[in-house]
Amino acid sequence: MAVTVWVCKICGEAYISTTEKPHRCPFCGAYEKHLIDSKEYDDTGAWDVELNEKDKANAEKALEVEVSNNIFYKCASNKTPELDGQKLFKILAKVEAEHASVWKKILKLDKVEFPKYDKCAPEYTPNLEESHSREDRAIKFYGQAAAEAQNSRVKEIFQAFVEVETDHLHLSEERLK
Repeated sequence: MAVTVWVCKICGEAYISTTEKPHRCPFCGAYEKHLIDSKEYDDTGAWDVELNEKDKANAEKALEVEVSNNIFYKCASNKTPELDGQKLFKILAKVEAEHASVWKKILKLDKVEFPKYDKCAPEYTPNLEESHSREDRAIKFYGQAAAEAQNSRVKEIFQAFVEVETDHLHLSEERLK
């Protein structure tokens, strides 16, 4: 049985697999095209990114978006009575935390604060509606930030996160039908 270590070029996390290449990064949700065999990937300098003023401002805003979404999803996971909602919001919180970690590395921050948040609804549907709104805003902002990005690494991250957040949007759309 072959065992492969895959590395995500977006978040930098490694994943061990005894089967084929995963379709998604299990940490940040990036698509398969961003996963590479660890033997073929040198990530030296991947986080040593020079940011111009606009890229830095967009990365800082992206960090705020991811932190805000993470704390919302944690709240929603705890307050939503339906098991599907609890699981959905829990995994979304984890993915958003991983996205925040990416921006933390790009911005060369020591740590990220995740404040307490309890303003989510105690019902599934309002939390799905809020999730939908949050993901829609993130997609629009990330698309704009990708178009404006001067640094190729920053552009790549924003583009990857547009794909991931679009999938998150579809999760809420399907459940709101």
